[in-house]
Amino acid sequence: MSMDITTLAASDSDVWNDTLEQADERTPFHRFEALEVFADHADAELHPLIGYKGEEPVGLFPLFTIQKGPITTAFSPPPDLKVSYLGPVILTSPGMKSNTVERRRRRFVERCLDWLYRTHAPRYVHVRTSITTPDTRPFDWEMFEETPRFTYVVDLETGPEVLFDRFSRDARSNVREAEDACSVSESGQAAARSIIAQVRNRHAEQDLRFPVTVELVEDLYEALPEGYLRPYVCTIDGVFVGGSLVLDDGQRAYGWQGTVKTDLEYDVNDLLHWYIIRDAAARDVVAYDLVGANNPRLSRYKSKFAPTLTRYHSLERSAPGFGTVARLYRRLK
Repeated sequence: MSMDITTLAASDSDVWNDTLEQADERTPFHRFEALEVFADHADAELHPLIGYKGEEPVGLFPLFTIQKGPITTAFSPPPDLKVSYLGPVILTSPGMKSNTVERRRRRFVERCLDWLYRTHAPRYVHVRTSITTPDTRPFDWEMFEETPRFTYVVDLETGPEVLFDRFSRDARSNVREAEDACSVSESGQAAARSIIAQVRNRHAEQDLRFPVTVELVEDLYEALPEGYLRPYVCTIDGVFVGGSLVLDDGQRAYGWQGTVKTDLEYDVNDLLHWYIIRDAAARDVVAYDLVGANNPRLSRYKSKFAPTLTRYHSLERSAPGFGTVARLYRRLK
């Protein structure tokens, strides 16, 4: 039976989200509400592609096109928003044979790319898969250049107390010291604004550009269902000193933004990570993605929370002579 690719309308968001809930490869970045926010802030056109085999959904692939004059580019996720992952999501069922899964994945990716090139003819395409994507060979076979990327993922099924014993010595010491002076709690939209404002100010102090705006975070907080964007704040004597924005789909939690370095006496970031780990484990979340292990300095810091080094992939395809766009995107991302 052939596979049909359809673009869903905004009115079909429930179809998208209901299908997404059936996929083990899903991330909170794939929620339809999040995709609409990303499209708006990237000034991009969203194409929520869904594949069907008969009446059975087999995959989801959110694509974004950006038109600059006569040139079209395509992304998943869109550039310059610090969106960690997107790319295709394949639906499987228990007991499905591996060759069936591979064939389904290849056909779905092929058909989606066929649709993209037939309808928009982009000169450059960039896809960044999630840690949940086990197989990127269909892109290799479609002549994409593949670059491995890495993040750190904490296995929450191990149990918080066992994990804490596996933390580095200084992390354990920092948590114990900070617990006596600091308070951590999950808060609301005002806290989300404070967290992203702190991150932006920290980057500005170092003369570094930071593309995530307060408006993007506010829109994301309002659009997503309750519990998907969780602002965790750390206070001392009731005064905000730090925080972390965690995206959570009930299966995995992602430390998306926040936990900037401060000049405080206490290491509030170590305490924030410990609180998030305990809180997520209590909700039966299976993993906490620290989001990123590609920067040497940040990798040294994140490695002390007993994570597993985990791979994801950056995939690019350019028209001949269009390498400048690829280099520009690498700087923006």
